Amino acid sequence: MDHFASTGGILHAEDVALPAIAEAVGTPVYVYSQATLQRHARVFREGLSALDNPLIVFAVKANPNLAVLRVLQREGFGADVVSGGELRRALAAGISPDKIVFSGVGKTRAELELGLDTAITQFNIESREEGIELAEIAAARGERARAALRINPDVDAGTHEKISTGKADNKFGVPLHHAPQIFADLAARDGLQLDGLAIHIGSQLADLAPLEAAFERIGTLLAELRASGHTIARVDLGGGLGVPYKAGETFPTPAEYGAMVARVTAGWDVQLAFEPGRVIAGNAGVLLTRVIRVKEGLNAPFVIVDAAMNDLARPALYGAWHDFDAVAETSERVTANIVGPICETGDTFARDRDCPALVAGDLAVFRTAGAYGATMASSYNSRGFVPEVLVSGSEFAVVADRIDAGAIMDAERVPDWLD
Repeated sequence: MDHFASTGGILHAEDVALPAIAEAVGTPVYVYSQATLQRHARVFREGLSALDNPLIVFAVKANPNLAVLRVLQREGFGADVVSGGELRRALAAGISPDKIVFSGVGKTRAELELGLDTAITQFNIESREEGIELAEIAAARGERARAALRINPDVDAGTHEKISTGKADNKFGVPLHHAPQIFADLAARDGLQLDGLAIHIGSQLADLAPLEAAFERIGTLLAELRASGHTIARVDLGGGLGVPYKAGETFPTPAEYGAMVARVTAGWDVQLAFEPGRVIAGNAGVLLTRVIRVKEGLNAPFVIVDAAMNDLARPALYGAWHDFDAVAETSERVTANIVGPICETGDTFARDRDCPALVAGDLAVFRTAGAYGATMASSYNSRGFVPEVLVSGSEFAVVADRIDAGAIMDAERVPDWLD
């Protein structure tokens, strides 16, 4: 459930009519619903109610906007970060370091040092080499870095290949059959408090079976490591729950997920950690856009909107679907191609889509744009970055300014020898 609904024939975000936002801020613009973020956070936590004191850390990469992070911080969420920049954002949003987990396969030395400087609760180590480097840095400072070893369980998540992370040929984690040896090597190093395991097999999962298979493999490894004398106090089970992008789709609920987790992990005697991202933020946002013009096509018209692939990359990058709805209700339908203004055929949001019949100047939204939307934007074609707005009840605020092409150009320099 989200809080984007039609009232009096006009689509609203909570109690704010979207045309009011378009008038005040312009288009395209991302619009987030605070009530939806709060509801999703609470439903996810309730789904894990059978577990003892789980650590829930929002995957910042899904939506790193400071206002979004502050909403989730107030709901008791921590942060799963994958860069120094995301770590700084989490701290700026008020998230306590003891609720920050640092994941990612390519942490630099500076990022490892930043994690130590800020006393985060856990590094998810992705390789033997990373573990050795972290141990040496921490030992030189007279510290021990708390860490978990990320395991690649060779489980196919059954999702898009570009967001699958748990197969043997993916870059993440260490192979399951090498894990006992690598764990023993790293656990013996002075600079590490290696007392955890981590796993994440992919994003936008529509089935719990791959997750259950991966968790069972981690459970077997957990028992093997303990039998060898190692201490395991925390297991990070990652994220990955999918959300409906098409009206009528169904996905496992947090309650169903939590019941599976409780069953599979019974007797593990660890604190469990979770990294939800899309399932919290996805349906909490829309990309509001305006039709530039409708162009006659050979087989179907082209609805050209002012949003583009640089604003919302998922359709071009993954062939992803986003429902496309008119802001003002209309019963007239048409089969059309929905495209943006960028000079790429890939700047296509939908082909031969049954959609509302729109004309130049009409407002529309791409739904389920609250995750992996603004965060993946670029300035391609010398376009700027669109603003972001947060709605709470009858109020709204700009929580990220529009950055126009001129401001981006102002950061560039022509060297003296070209003057």
